[in-house]
Amino acid sequence: MGTVAELWRHPIKSHGRETLAAVDLQTGKCLPWDRHWAVTHDVSKYDGSGWARCQNFMIGTRTPKLAGIWAELDNASGQITLRHQDIGSITFDPNEDADTFLKWVAPLCPADRAVPTGIVAADGRGMTDSDYPSVSIMTRSSHAAVETAIGTPLELERWRGNIWLDGPQPFEELEWIGKTIRIGSAELEIREPIKRCMHTASNPVTGERDADTLGTLKSTFGHQYFGIYAVVTKDGHVALGDQAEVL
Repeated sequence: MGTVAELWRHPIKSHGRETLAAVDLQTGKCLPWDRHWAVTHDVSKYDGSGWARCQNFMIGTRTPKLAGIWAELDNASGQITLRHQDIGSITFDPNEDADTFLKWVAPLCPADRAVPTGIVAADGRGMTDSDYPSVSIMTRSSHAAVETAIGTPLELERWRGNIWLDGPQPFEELEWIGKTIRIGSAELEIREPIKRCMHTASNPVTGERDADTLGTLKSTFGHQYFGIYAVVTKDGHVALGDQAEVL
C-alpha cells in the first residue's frame, strides 16, 4: 500500500520538531518523546494532574511565530536545543531550566496574548491534542493535493505529523477510520481524522501566517481534516522505507 517517507517528533508541544530515521512504538503510547512537554501560560488552568486540553498551553494557533521553532533532543541527557531564525538557539533541560527557556522564547510571544509561565510534562504520555495517547499519520499525496489547490508550495512541517506515508491516494487515509494499519512491525488502530487549526497557516521557517490552509481544505475538499489519529495496538519498530499496509 505504501512506505514510510518521513518520521517526526515534537518534544515540546508547539515548540519545534525534528526528523527521525527510526522509532520503536509501544502499545497504548505516543511516539516516544513526542509532545513530552508543554508550555503553560498565565491563564492556564492546568493543575499538573496528567493530560490537559491544548487551550491550557502555548500553541501556534494563538502565537504564530512558534511555528518557526526547530528542535533537537538528546535522549540520553534530556537536553534539548531549540532554534528560531529570529532569536537564535538555546540548549537547556526542560525539567530544570524553564526560566532560561522562558526568557529565550518571550520575543516570539505577542504582548497582548497569553504569556508563557512554565514547562510541564504529563506522567506516562505526551500532551497530544487528542485525549488519548495518539500517533498521527499523514500522506504526502494529500499534502501535494493541498499544494495544488492552494497554488503554491507548502512545507510538510505545517501539519506536525509523526508518520508520513508515500503510496496512498490523496485523502485515502480518511477511509481508514476504524481499521488497523501495520507500519514496519508495529500495528495501529485508526481512530479519527485530525481537524486542523490556524497553526497550519503559519510558515515553519518564518513563523508568519502566509497560507490559507483551512480555507483551501474547506473550499476544495469540503472539510478541515488533514491526517488521522491512531493508537498503537502492537509494539513494533518503524523506520524510513518500511512498508505500510491497511489490514
